[in-house]
Amino acid sequence: MTKKALIIVDVQNDFLPGGALAVPKGDQIIPPINRMLQLPFDQIIATRDFHPVKHSSFASTWGKKPGERITVGGIEQILWPDHCMQNTKGSEFADSLDTSHFHKVFYKGTDSKVDSYSTFFDNKRLKSTGLEEYLRENEIEELYFAGLATDYCVLYSVRDALDLGFRSYVVTDACRGVGLLPSDVERAEEEMEAKGATLIATEEVEQKFSERLLAP
Repeated sequence: MTKKALIIVDVQNDFLPGGALAVPKGDQIIPPINRMLQLPFDQIIATRDFHPVKHSSFASTWGKKPGERITVGGIEQILWPDHCMQNTKGSEFADSLDTSHFHKVFYKGTDSKVDSYSTFFDNKRLKSTGLEEYLRENEIEELYFAGLATDYCVLYSVRDALDLGFRSYVVTDACRGVGLLPSDVERAEEEMEAKGATLIATEEVEQKFSERLLAP
């Protein structure tokens, strides 16, 4: 039977309403994620953005405004407000997220010189978070992505997952996007689907597990 993992991307205080880099309605994804945490996934994995001070993705590091774009280390960098700094309340998981089911947590964005949207690699694809190796060790073939944000960290993670050969599902009602442009979320979903990911709802995930349990 195919082994499945739920990947919960960056459901942290700074990305929720009131946080330093709040994703609109980001808190609305927590109830569906908590529902999926009750399902018998073979692995339940979470990621945390975990930046040092003066990170290269922070507008304040360069004396610029959030939303501006610069080149850092040869790649384009969108500049963000200071967020998810190591050992701050903003970097912690949302209080209402049921973390008791997590098998493993992976940290990303820890290198001050390069950002890391993907749960697998930094944006230069020079360093791995260790997630791929962990999934291989546990013989996981099928990934279900939920979290923040659809148009950045979820999108980049799904791109890498597909490139690495994992069958990938995006649980759309358990994701929300930043939406710097009004069409960003729709464009991200279209891209993920075009690359081979399946867009799915929490109800459908629950149904898949019901069928799995009933199978002879």
